[in-house]
Amino acid sequence: MTATAISKNSVIGVIGAGAMGRGIAQVAAQAGHKVCLFDAMDGVAAKARDLIGKGLEKLVSKGKVSQDQVDAIIDNIHPVSGLADLAPAAFVIEAVIEDLKIKQDVFSTLEDICRPDTIFATNTSSISVTAVAAALRRPENVVGMHFFNPAPVMKLVEVIRGLATDEAVAETVFETAKSWGKTPVYAKSTPGFIVNRVARPYYSEAWRLLEEGVTNATTIDALMRECAGFRMGPFELIDLIGHDVSLSVTNTVYNAFHQDPRYRPSLSQEELVAAGFLGRKSGKGVYDYQNGAVHPSPVMASKGDKPASVTVEGDLGYARQLVDLIRQADIPVEEVDGGGAIRVGETRLFPACGLSATEIASETGLIDVVTFDFCRDYKTASCLAIAKADQADTVALSEATGLFQALQKSVCIVDDTPALIVMRILAMLANEAADAVHWGVADVKAVDTAMRLGVNYPVGPLALADTVGADTILNMLEGLCLHYAEDRYRASSLLRRKVAANQPFHMS
Repeated sequence: MTATAISKNSVIGVIGAGAMGRGIAQVAAQAGHKVCLFDAMDGVAAKARDLIGKGLEKLVSKGKVSQDQVDAIIDNIHPVSGLADLAPAAFVIEAVIEDLKIKQDVFSTLEDICRPDTIFATNTSSISVTAVAAALRRPENVVGMHFFNPAPVMKLVEVIRGLATDEAVAETVFETAKSWGKTPVYAKSTPGFIVNRVARPYYSEAWRLLEEGVTNATTIDALMRECAGFRMGPFELIDLIGHDVSLSVTNTVYNAFHQDPRYRPSLSQEELVAAGFLGRKSGKGVYDYQNGAVHPSPVMASKGDKPASVTVEGDLGYARQLVDLIRQADIPVEEVDGGGAIRVGETRLFPACGLSATEIASETGLIDVVTFDFCRDYKTASCLAIAKADQADTVALSEATGLFQALQKSVCIVDDTPALIVMRILAMLANEAADAVHWGVADVKAVDTAMRLGVNYPVGPLALADTVGADTILNMLEGLCLHYAEDRYRASSLLRRKVAANQPFHMS
């Protein structure tokens, strides 16, 4: 039998009336359900209902909803004073603090109040759904339903099946999420589920680059926005989320994976949290948000000279788009066989790979070697990062800078490191996504959908891997693993198989 969504005539219970709880309550009420909203603190549920109303009134003033629609939604939300008032609910969603014992106690109490077939959903972002259900008499009724903040706006819902979750229960919640206008994806109950696991490298590799002194936070953020197409750079985003929240999730995933170095927390972030520098909410994080504070600027190169001509030596791989852009800038181009570089004067410019510029120079016997970073679209990217080999002099940087400035790019000069910045972070994201698929957390489509809709990635990490080539991603990781001699950069078994089979992740 095919599962169906919970009937609109059914009562929905929501426990916890903070930002997430009231968002979930609004979503259910907008879908036409009567919602019983409970919070352990007196008056909070009623205040949440008022806040929902004020938010909706703003939409009325903008002509996005009618007053009648707002009135119907608010009429559907009923603040209640105790868990006993949730007895009529066919479906209860908890959005309380991330504490296993508290969640278990809430559902254990509800088992004595609600009907035996009432579905219990936890909105946890990182706690095992299996563990939440383990304390109950009817663990088969428990499922994860992870919304993303703000719940009325964000489309993604992760539906997480614990070991004891009844398949029909998971399917009912999946269909219910669809009927509420959401895009649900299935995930297995593993640390971080899809989004909070796969997203770890976006932050952790940025921290690693910052701690190594490759460049400053502002430059990393600018490159991830302008070259990779992310709405916010990693440090801007962490400051918005809050360093206490971000570090807590990282520690949860790190410890749940038995201190796997891939998820190791940043010492710099731990220092920020210890100092109370939590981001925007405290007035200071990576950046200073206090009155009069000025954010540092990205590190940009001074003006270089436009080259008279260039020679393209072999296939540039993911950077081959540059050949046409160079010609469009009225720079004569000669194409010859070679190892995949652009020659400007005596300087060779190589696309970022698993080797640093210094390592490329050492292996090839060249001196004036510069590497340049990945861009999703070299035509529209406004800036680009380059790094010179330690053996090279500043003329090499000047020649490389002049070329990219002639293509209307601002040039960020960063310290030499394998895979540079954008490609390094993206390679780690693709690898983590591949590993999530490999271990059965979710399928390829679900992983990419989750990352696009849950954290607004411009493209799914596995779709990106298909675009640049799984072999390119593997090259980056193997180079990083060799360079650092750390298991942190080990390549996923699935990634290796895709390269060996010459297959994309998204099979047609």
